[in-house]
Amino acid sequence: MIRALHRWPGLVALALVTVLALSGAALSVFPAAERLAAPRADATLSVAELAARIEAAYTGVEQIRRAPSGRITAYWFDGGVPGAAVIDPATGRGVASADPNPTERWLTNLHRSLFLGDGGRIATAVGAAAMLALVLSGAALVARRAGGWRRWFAPLRGPLAGRLHVEAARIAVLGLALSSATALWMTASTFDLLPDGGAPPFPPAAVSGETGVALRAIDLLRATPVAGLRELSFPYPGDATDVFTLKTDRGAGYLDQGTGALLAWSDLTGWQRVSETITMLHTGKGAAVLGLALGLTALGVPVLGATGVLVWLAGRRGRPRLRGAVSAARAETILLVGSEGGSTWGFAATLLEALTEAGQRVHAAPMSAFDPARHASAKRVIILAATYGDGDAPASARGFLDRLERMEPGPAAPLAVLGFGDRGFPAYCAFAETVERVARAKGWTELVPFDTVDRQSSQEFARWGRALGAALGTDLDLAHQPVLPAAETLTLVSRRDYGAEAQAPTAILRFALPKASLWQRLTGRGLARFHAGDLLGVLPEGSPVPRLYSLASGRRDGFVEIVVRKHPGGLCSGQLTALEPGRTVRAFLRRNPVFHAGRDHAPLILIGAGTGVGPLAGFIRANARRRPARLFFGMRHPDSDFLYGEELAEWQAQGRLDRLTTAVSRGPRPHYVQDALRAESAEVARAIRDGARVMVCGGRAMAAGVAEALTEILAPQGLTPGMLRAEGRYVEDVY
Repeated sequence: MIRALHRWPGLVALALVTVLALSGAALSVFPAAERLAAPRADATLSVAELAARIEAAYTGVEQIRRAPSGRITAYWFDGGVPGAAVIDPATGRGVASADPNPTERWLTNLHRSLFLGDGGRIATAVGAAAMLALVLSGAALVARRAGGWRRWFAPLRGPLAGRLHVEAARIAVLGLALSSATALWMTASTFDLLPDGGAPPFPPAAVSGETGVALRAIDLLRATPVAGLRELSFPYPGDATDVFTLKTDRGAGYLDQGTGALLAWSDLTGWQRVSETITMLHTGKGAAVLGLALGLTALGVPVLGATGVLVWLAGRRGRPRLRGAVSAARAETILLVGSEGGSTWGFAATLLEALTEAGQRVHAAPMSAFDPARHASAKRVIILAATYGDGDAPASARGFLDRLERMEPGPAAPLAVLGFGDRGFPAYCAFAETVERVARAKGWTELVPFDTVDRQSSQEFARWGRALGAALGTDLDLAHQPVLPAAETLTLVSRRDYGAEAQAPTAILRFALPKASLWQRLTGRGLARFHAGDLLGVLPEGSPVPRLYSLASGRRDGFVEIVVRKHPGGLCSGQLTALEPGRTVRAFLRRNPVFHAGRDHAPLILIGAGTGVGPLAGFIRANARRRPARLFFGMRHPDSDFLYGEELAEWQAQGRLDRLTTAVSRGPRPHYVQDALRAESAEVARAIRDGARVMVCGGRAMAAGVAEALTEILAPQGLTPGMLRAEGRYVEDVY
C-alpha cells in the first residue's frame, strides 16, 4: 500500500512536481540576493525619522514599505506622475529602481499558477499535495529499507539508481515536506479558505478633521523601530478625513493626520502570526538562509524523479507479474519474499500460480512489508528468502528480523521457510536459517521443515513443493524455469596460461569490452558499469546453470578479465580453459558490492591463494591514488603459479602496491598464506589497528585458515575477525 501510494503520484505528477521544484529552487535565490543588496537601517532609527527623511526628499510620498529582507521602498506622486524607489534609510533618498525583476516575476507566475490563473493555482496545489504524499510515503519506505527510523542513515547497497534515490531522499525529505505543506497552506489562504484577521475597523467619528501633524511628533511612529515596520500609508492630500495607516510586526492601526493620536489598533492574532511564519518558510523572505536550504533540497526532486523512474523500470524487469494474488486481508496463504537481485521473485511467481490453481487465496509481498495485523484470514505463512553477503538480509527483507523479534507471541498461522543460495559461498542460506531459528524461538509452529535450494535448482524447488503439497493435502507440481539475466557475447582477445608444472591448468582470460548503449550506461544494465570483485556469470554450452567468476578488472580498465582454473570434470572451466582468442562465450554481470575495495583511503590487506588473486589484482591495478596496499599471495609453485607476477612487480614500482609477500605450498618447506600472516603478525596487527581493511579471496579451507591466524594475531588487541566483519573491515569472496 505504501509503495503504491509512493509510486503512482510520483509517476503521474513527475513533470508538474519537477517544474514546481526547479522554479522554487530558482526563486529561493532572490530573497538572499535582495537581503545582500538592501541598504541597512540603523538599529536605533525610528519610523518617524525614516518617514520624515523620505517626505523631505519626496513631498508627494504615499506609502513606505519594508520587505522582510530589510529593503525599504517608497511610492509617491510628483506632479501627477507616479514614482518609486528603493530607499537608503540613512538619507531617505532612492538608490535603486523599485521595478520588480522581470525574471523573478516570470518565475513567480510559473511557480504559483503556471501562467493559468486560478486554474493554474489549483494545479500547483495538486502538485504540492502529490509531493507531500511522495515525501511521507517515501520516508516510510526509506525507514523500512534501512531497518527502522533509528537506522535512517544506515549504509546502502544495491544498484546505483536505487542508492542515489534513497540518499537524495534522506537529505531532501524534510525540506520537501516543509515546502509542500506550506504551499498547500498558502493556496488555501489565497482562495480564502482560512480565517483572516485584517486591520481594525476604520473609526470615522474619531477623526479630528485637522491636518499637518509633523511626522517626528507622532508618538507611535517615534516608538516604532524601522526593523518592526511593515507598511506606512499616508493620508490622501486634501482629505481631512483620511488617516495614516501603520502596519508593524505587532499589529495594525490608524493615526490622526492632524494630532498624531492613535485612533484604533489591532494586535496580530495567533492565526496571522502562523500565516506569516508559513509564508516566510515557503518563500524564504525574512529567512534567506532557510530559503536557500529549501531551494537546494528542491533540486533533489529531478534527481529523485529520474532515479525513481529507473528504479521502477528495473523493478518491472526484475520482478515477474504475480498473477492471481489477492489482498492481504483476504488471503489464506501469505507468501513473503526476501530477494536481492530478483530471482527469488521468479520462484514466488511459480509457487503462487500453483497454489492458486490448487484453490488457495494467496497474497505475495516483500518480507519487509510483513504485518500480521493485516493478515486476518491467514492460515499459513510461507517465506522464500535469499541471503546477501555474509548472512545479511536481502534488499526486500530489511527490518523483517527486527519486527519478528518484537512480536509477542509469534503468529498463530504455521510457517514454512525455504532458503535460496549457492553452496559455493560460506554463508549459504544463512539469513533464511536465522529467520527459521528466530521464528521457532518465538513459538511459531512449523508447516514443513526448513529446506534450501542451491543455485536456483528447479529440481530441489520441485522436491520442496511436493513436501509442501503433502502438508496442505494437495498435489503441488512446481515446474519452475529460472529466468537468467540477459547475457552478452564476450570475445576472447588474449590468454596467459599457468599451472602446467603443478598439474593445475590455469588461465588469465581477457575479453573485449562490449559496447554499451546510452540506456545501459544510464541504467547500469549489462556490462555498462562494473568493478573488480563483481561476478561474471558464464553460461557453458550444454547447461542452463551459470558459473560465477570474480572479475579481475573494472569497466575503466577497458576489458573484462577473469582467472580460471580447470577442474576435473568441470564443464564450464573446461570450456573456458580451452577457449582460443577470437572465440566467444555468453555471460552476464552479477554485482557483488560487498567485495569492492571502495574509494576511501583506508589501507588494504589483500589475502588470496591461487585464482583468488584475480580480484585482488584488479584492486591493485585500479589503485591509481596509491592508497596503502599489501598483498599476501599463496601459490603452489612459483615457476608455474605466479599469476600476475610481472604486473605485480610493475605495480609495486608504480606505488600501487606497497608490499608483496608470497607463500609457496609445494616444495621442501610448504608455506601457506596463514603462515605468512603469522610471520608478519606485528605489522599486520598494527595496520589493522590503524584502520586497515582485510579482503580475502580463495578456497574455503584457505579462508578458514586465514580467519584462524587473524584470530590469534588480533587477540592481544581485543579484536576478532568477527568484530572487523561487523564494521565492514573484513570481507571474503570464498568458493
